[in-house]
Amino acid sequence: MKNIAVIGAGTMGNGIAHVFAQNGYQVSLVDISNTALEKAMTTIARNLERQVIKEQLTVIEKEQALANIKTFTKIADGVQNANLVIEAASEDLDLKLKIFKEIDLAAPLGAILASNTSSISITAIAAATQRPTQVIGMHFMNPVPVMKLVEVINGYNTKKEVTEQIVELSIQLGKTPCIVNDYPGFIANRILMPMINEAIYSVYENIAGVMEIDSIMKLGMAHPMGPLQLADFIGLDVCLSILKVLHEGFGNPKYAPCPLLINMVMAKKCGVKTGEGFYTYTSDSKTLVVSKRFSNL
Repeated sequence: MKNIAVIGAGTMGNGIAHVFAQNGYQVSLVDISNTALEKAMTTIARNLERQVIKEQLTVIEKEQALANIKTFTKIADGVQNANLVIEAASEDLDLKLKIFKEIDLAAPLGAILASNTSSISITAIAAATQRPTQVIGMHFMNPVPVMKLVEVINGYNTKKEVTEQIVELSIQLGKTPCIVNDYPGFIANRILMPMINEAIYSVYENIAGVMEIDSIMKLGMAHPMGPLQLADFIGLDVCLSILKVLHEGFGNPKYAPCPLLINMVMAKKCGVKTGEGFYTYTSDSKTLVVSKRFSNL
């Protein structure tokens, strides 16, 4: 398994491409947008350079990693020789089903098809293909080059041999694979998102301020990042999508997204990606500043 195709050149896609290329795999990075591909390659080059500065890589290793990545704007061109295809598109079921149908037609029959989804059913995705036994979840954590976890999600029909291959591959990447079964939110987000939602409810109900809530969780629970800062980092729109999957999947009101979260996403205050969420973000800001909307709570 040396030829890897990654579908989607956004934050997760370029991180996944980076990690595979750094470890000697030939990577086809696919996105419909040339601009997105150019931005992704710039990001990968910058992150590899940081590793060189930290003496984690040599300059030669950095250049080889970049040489291992080829970019494509058509799925059929990018996956034709792939042993493994990893989809890293937006958290949208209809979009993922469309992509997997296209991958299934173009990829070699023996190729494994994986999704980096953080919450959407692997079984539902697999059902869109003619190879459901070869479909699996590979949920990397952001930032991919730094975070060690890969949540490996078995769909209802995923073959044991496919799971074993993906576990071994994850280990070869220097990651720690954890196998889970296919239910809404899997494990990572089934546990994380209710905590984030409860923190947002605590702001909504004026129980405590943004900085206080995050400080309590960092200093009292040894979390490296408070839940509201983490929500900004993940993207409030992504948090909302995952909570909707949990709420719809289980039919349990405890997963209902906080009205404040819904309003913030509608107002396009989605966190780091938009420059404002619970905190405000600027390119030169080195300290957290609570958004003006919440600064008087």
